[in-house]
Amino acid sequence: MLAIIGGTGLTQLDNLNITRRLIVRTPYGEPSQPLIFGEIAGNEVVFLARHGNGHTIPPHEVNYRANISALHLQGVTEIAAIATVGGIHSELAPGVIAMPHQIIDYTHGRKNTFYDGIDLPVKHIDFTEPYCANLRRKCAQAALSIGERLVDHGMYAAMQGPRLETAAEIDRLERDGATMVGMTGMPEAALARELGISYAAICPIANYAAGRGDSLHGIQYEELVDNLNQTMVRVCNIIAELVRQNGLKQT
Repeated sequence: MLAIIGGTGLTQLDNLNITRRLIVRTPYGEPSQPLIFGEIAGNEVVFLARHGNGHTIPPHEVNYRANISALHLQGVTEIAAIATVGGIHSELAPGVIAMPHQIIDYTHGRKNTFYDGIDLPVKHIDFTEPYCANLRRKCAQAALSIGERLVDHGMYAAMQGPRLETAAEIDRLERDGATMVGMTGMPEAALARELGISYAAICPIANYAAGRGDSLHGIQYEELVDNLNQTMVRVCNIIAELVRQNGLKQT
């Protein structure tokens, strides 16, 4: 089953025909909200808003382990995660939709593994390629099928948040090779890998990162929201096509 994790700007899927909601309890606590099951184009999918129904959970307080565990317990095998970002590279202007192929984790203090109990063995996952190549291809094909441009590469810098970054921090990230910056990419991707769930991120660019483009002297939040709302409609179209094509391959 395919799951969609919605981030900032996507707390619900308008094209989802909801069939049921399920409260799931995990060994790591409760996820951000009850899981929402439904159909898109007749194909089953489950949706989870990362920050909760009212977008009330900040990035560093998200219970990533409970979210991923809850989806795993329901038989989810693939996750398409929507993660809003700021564009560092000039190619990633507001309104662009990107799909990173690499990630750098700058977060701290987050519960980032399922294997940290005193009676549990240490588990070293291979994270050379943090995103599932097969699921990334599916997302790219879905975008191509509906004529939507999707930048299918990029390096995601996962920052702690919830504040936005300084211009100097963005300079540092750029020197490290990052092309986009967000706050929720980790440990979500690593936790999915630990449980054997295919994971890919679709990242709408809401704004230029601090010190870049029209954010040279500050980020205008009102413009950010407007850009994101418009871009998210196109993201939902990609998701709908992804679900449709996934359903065709499984029949």
